[in-house]
Amino acid sequence: MRGRMLLCVLIVAALFGLGTQGSTQDIFASKRALDFHHYFNRYAHLDTGEYRMVIPAGTCSYASVGVRHWDDHTGTYKSALFTGENDTVEWRVYVEKEGLYNIALSYYPVPGRRSSIQREIHINGELPYEEAGFLEFHRVWGDGGPAQVDNQGNEIRPSQVEIPEWRTVLLSDSMGTYSIPLSFYLKQGWNTIALVSRREPMVIGQLEILSLTEYPSYAEVEAGYRAAGLSPTSGILIKIQGEDAVRRSSPSLFPLNDRSDPLVEPYHHTLIRLNTIGGERWSRPGDWIEWEFEVPESGLYKVAVKAKQHIKRGSYSSRRLLIDGRVPFKEGEAVQFPYSSRYEMVLFGDEESGAPYLVYLEKGKHTLRMENVLGELAEIVRATQESLYELNTIYRRIVMITSANPDPMRDYRLEERIPGLISALERQSRIIGDIAESLKAIIGESGAQVAVLEQLSRSLWLMADRPFTIPRRLAAFRDNAGALGTWILETREQPLQIDYIVVASPDVELPKTKPHVGQVMLHELRAFLSSFVYDYTLVGNVYSVEDFAVEPLRVWIGSGRDQAQILKLMIEDTFTPVTGIPVNLELINIGILLPATLAGRGPDVALGVQDTQPMDFALRGAAVDLTQFPDFPEVAERFHPSALVPYSFRGSVYGLPETQTFSMLFYRKDILSELGLEVPQTWDDVIKLIPDLNKDHMDFGLPYSGIAQASSGAIGEGSATVSVLAHGGVSTFLTLLFQRGEELYLGDGIATNLESESAVQAFTQWTELYELYDLPLWYDAANRFRMGEMPILVQDFGFYNFLQVFAPELRGEWDFTLIPGTKRDGIIDRSVPVSGPACMILSAAKNKEHAWEFVKWWTSTETQVRFGQELESILGPAARYASANLEAVSQLPWTVEEYQLLEEQRSWAKGVPNVPGAYMVGRHLDNAFRRVVYYNEPARDTLLDYNRVINEEITVKRQEFDLEVLTP
Repeated sequence: MRGRMLLCVLIVAALFGLGTQGSTQDIFASKRALDFHHYFNRYAHLDTGEYRMVIPAGTCSYASVGVRHWDDHTGTYKSALFTGENDTVEWRVYVEKEGLYNIALSYYPVPGRRSSIQREIHINGELPYEEAGFLEFHRVWGDGGPAQVDNQGNEIRPSQVEIPEWRTVLLSDSMGTYSIPLSFYLKQGWNTIALVSRREPMVIGQLEILSLTEYPSYAEVEAGYRAAGLSPTSGILIKIQGEDAVRRSSPSLFPLNDRSDPLVEPYHHTLIRLNTIGGERWSRPGDWIEWEFEVPESGLYKVAVKAKQHIKRGSYSSRRLLIDGRVPFKEGEAVQFPYSSRYEMVLFGDEESGAPYLVYLEKGKHTLRMENVLGELAEIVRATQESLYELNTIYRRIVMITSANPDPMRDYRLEERIPGLISALERQSRIIGDIAESLKAIIGESGAQVAVLEQLSRSLWLMADRPFTIPRRLAAFRDNAGALGTWILETREQPLQIDYIVVASPDVELPKTKPHVGQVMLHELRAFLSSFVYDYTLVGNVYSVEDFAVEPLRVWIGSGRDQAQILKLMIEDTFTPVTGIPVNLELINIGILLPATLAGRGPDVALGVQDTQPMDFALRGAAVDLTQFPDFPEVAERFHPSALVPYSFRGSVYGLPETQTFSMLFYRKDILSELGLEVPQTWDDVIKLIPDLNKDHMDFGLPYSGIAQASSGAIGEGSATVSVLAHGGVSTFLTLLFQRGEELYLGDGIATNLESESAVQAFTQWTELYELYDLPLWYDAANRFRMGEMPILVQDFGFYNFLQVFAPELRGEWDFTLIPGTKRDGIIDRSVPVSGPACMILSAAKNKEHAWEFVKWWTSTETQVRFGQELESILGPAARYASANLEAVSQLPWTVEEYQLLEEQRSWAKGVPNVPGAYMVGRHLDNAFRRVVYYNEPARDTLLDYNRVINEEITVKRQEFDLEVLTP
């Protein structure tokens, strides 16, 4: 209660700007769109009374061309409407009283790309507030069957399949920032409500307009029990295993193995037993898990959960409890699970008295759902997120005057040059301080979470109190704001791991959860001894020639264990049963591939190898030419022609692409709009844009090295699997070269094309961008984009995934588009180099036909789609798979607009050949760049000097492999 009162003070301060120095309107001229918090407070005083109106979907007043009647095979709705990814449906509704109303939607998730469904809602032709543009509707998932056991005795995680069913949900914030459903102001009389598609198709059954209601308290419900004469049951205990969940909102919420506790059910000290559910995967607000159970008699029952929240030290996780689809009473809206390093039995009841909250259940089957919510932390997160956006604005305005690296001895007179700066700093210091006090009251201690806020509050107060110290405190301010962004992400996460749930009579003693000393010692001893005999590199079933009467394929994969387990599950599901070819999958460090091959102990097939390796192996006779297989041309059509270039030489192809990545242009819509700048279409536009950014001490981001790329946080294949030629600054040079219509090499790589006039022009332009226009060579792309110091930059499109997940405060404030191009022959050439890891067949493979069958299966559309979907379902949107299979990409969960942009940029993709001596190209292009930029040497002469060295090495390598060489 104290925390809520403090938050009320915070909200009032935030709304009315209690301060000491004038208005802060100037500094916040770039205020973002209205959010639900302020929208709700604007209309909260209006009373609508009790109200409910049902609107059948088929009574719409407008429907776009793609909307059509849907024949409901369940018979639930007679006038259901199918809406695609580009559709809009609008209804006219009449209300007697103006005010705020909840809206419930009944929908059916038809097959799509397995991602959640997204829609916007417009009221009377307008988006009422920011959150209304990001509505999310979950699909329903379940196990594809019972867990299987491999021939090593380990349980195999069942695949997650969609369970389509009608669902009715109150529209709510997709990020879980609010503890109440979203509400919408409707004026008295006629109003229009429109749903606009953003991603994935769905069927709409009906809408309901509802007055705002609250759940009754337990005291009120308990009084109702007494009035109805309901009595507690006796002697009944029902245990619901967590892994037996029947429905879930995300395919990532699958059963897990936990062998850290000997009392986990079921248990094994070494082998995999799927015995829990949740954990870190169940961290996202809004995600839910549902179980079914049956009670033998009607009456009152208590509910308890054996769970472990061992990740958020000094805090708790919250869950909303729903019985048969309804919250039984107000206390069920946010059940708290405090931090504990081991499993605890958490009773759903009064914390002070220890008395359980009882729920009435009729004899028969019921459902119990637990939904991830922020609970009391919701307002904390919302207010902090709003403060972070304003702090970033303050920082950006200061940097516009001082630059990101100001002179600490200079007085910039910031308090005079930025109207409202001091009051803004004071105000944010108070708000952050109040948030810290509120958090301390909620979690009951002052730990690391509170310390971050208190440090930032103190820093802001010192900046406001001593404005002349702002320049020397600016770096700390930036770091603290970055830490606040991380704090928001960590606070939003609500992990919880469940062993089992107990539904029992009030008089039944709950099971013990703490193992005794003997159990722990025996567990540790057995686990230690088994570590000497268990081979952790092998994944799933391990076969010998006797099992199938054929030699098993030996496949190496160098990614993570999650990827390996997904692949093994798919092999057992759709490859081995169809082909009869057994596969032993081994998870290894792909760096040992070369020494293992030289030692004669390599695999038959290698997955995820660096895109230079197929050619390195092929030149030494260690890789198979895939064109020898008669159906190769058909397989090659799966990919963009550029994807095969790195693995091709003289008409032979030695590998197939797994993923394909390329650069896109990312930009902050809010900042460019504030500065009145347009997104550049050509490099000439970029050159014109740079001075406009520089005058406000902002930068255009163009990665010179892989360090800038890596610090973006983009989730990709990692630097170990991509060519040096296609990433970092060399990628920029190749972009400029390709956009001039030139190639990197002459012929089949007999020499470079760097002596051409176009190559010299491209190299000169590349170096001038850093030498004359002072683009930064080294930078943290993620933080500078987030803070607004670098509002536009070129990055691998994996940066999109990073921003979606790790910069939620920027939702709706950024976008991405095609990279700048070079105008040539009346068109803008946007050519861009591409790269990605490959799979290849080793020459030592015992059965090359079987290996080819596996490679074909692995790169097929069906396999790539499923792998990408499974990977994203396990690791989240940050791990979106960039498949090289063109048809597979179209089925991955991009929005229509995003997919169209990616495919348009892909149409300009250019592969980079890997030829003998190619390693010298990237190395010496970088050396030439450094000589020009660091030592001011002439671009043309420097490039030509290094080109001679490169060509000499190419000649040496070609002679080594008996290839013709360039004659002098």
